[in-house]
Amino acid sequence: MSTGLRITAFTAALAATFGAAYGVGQVVDPVVDEAPPAAHEEHPDGPSADPGGGDGHAGHESEPAGGLQISENGYTLDLATPRVTAGRHAELRFTVRDDEGRAVTAYQREHDKELHLIVASRDLATFRHLHPTRAADGTWSTPVDLPRAGGYRVFADFTPAGKGAENLTLGADLAAGGSYDPEALPAAHNTARTDGYRVELAGSLSPGKAEELKLKVSRDGAPVTDLQPYLGAYGHLVALRSGDLAYLHVHPNGEPGDGTTKPGPEISFTATAPSTGTYRLFLDFRHEGKVHTAAFTVRAGSAPAEQETAPPATPEHTGDGHTH
Repeated sequence: MSTGLRITAFTAALAATFGAAYGVGQVVDPVVDEAPPAAHEEHPDGPSADPGGGDGHAGHESEPAGGLQISENGYTLDLATPRVTAGRHAELRFTVRDDEGRAVTAYQREHDKELHLIVASRDLATFRHLHPTRAADGTWSTPVDLPRAGGYRVFADFTPAGKGAENLTLGADLAAGGSYDPEALPAAHNTARTDGYRVELAGSLSPGKAEELKLKVSRDGAPVTDLQPYLGAYGHLVALRSGDLAYLHVHPNGEPGDGTTKPGPEISFTATAPSTGTYRLFLDFRHEGKVHTAAFTVRAGSAPAEQETAPPATPEHTGDGHTH
């Protein structure tokens, strides 16, 4: 995936929260788990889905939307585990199939992985980035333990092997059974705290216009200047639009070892919002051997000064002992 952005949008029928990520014999990214999900009106799959999300701010899609369906460009995400039970360990299994129904077994490696798996809920209160393992027959699997009930969306981000193959993000719904208690999306802030770190966001999202986002990491009042490479960069950023979860996946400007990019405290990204609306940003960064996630709520089209500057409460983490 290029340093710029790649946007895919999809719609889902359920509301959800996110759980903690677990890794057994694989790499699993961190989790932000702040609140149970809020209920949202069901949106039909397809290009007619509300581009402004559930907050009532519909807008014009500035770029062609992809990933609205479970199938795209001859590839289909076949989720073999469409439901799990909240609070219980389970194995999430899926396969990517071609237009003849055959399992895809060859992929291009991007940012150290053949496939990136994102799990997200409609209120965007928590975020999970997983790296499942692939069996020889093309079946992917990863352990999951979703602490709260509700509807989840699973994104598979990959590029099939082969000359001229395009990067795709396919989406499918995942339900977690149990008692469900929704909560609203956190308010907009330009500061987030996670695991004792403070992350400040400078810049804004603009519909149809590339903007620079800078995220500055500090701890105990001192800037962190020794960030460690993670997935081939000093940071990894995913943004999801509230309401229909339009998917925006970006990577930093620059990379470790290029002679100009410093290991902190600032990580720079270039991103373009597909429309006006409210977005949830999730920054993964690695320091002292551990990966941390900082989350922000932002409004596309709003200047940073219009957002609340007081930091939100420290996000709740599940403390499940991730290995990276």
